[in-house]
Amino acid sequence: MLFFGADSIPEIARSLGRGLYEIRRATQEIKNEITRSAEEVIEKEKLSDTTKEIEKVKQEIEGTISRKR
Repeated sequence: MLFFGADSIPEIARSLGRGLYEIRRATQEIKNEITRSAEEVIEKEKLSDTTKEIEKVKQEIEGTISRKR
C-alpha cells in the first residue's frame, strides 16, 4: 500500500490473477505436449515390436515353404 496506494490494489490483484492463470495454462499445455510425445514414442515402439514379430513369422513361413519344395 505504501508504494502503490489503496486504489491500485484491486488492479494489481487482477493482474497477478491473470498472470497465475496464464502460468497454469502454459504449464498444462507443456504437460499435454509431453504426454502426447511420450504416447507417440510408445506407439512407435509397439509398431516396431509388431513389425519385428511379423518379419519373424514371415521368415519362419518362408523357411517352411523352402523345406517343403
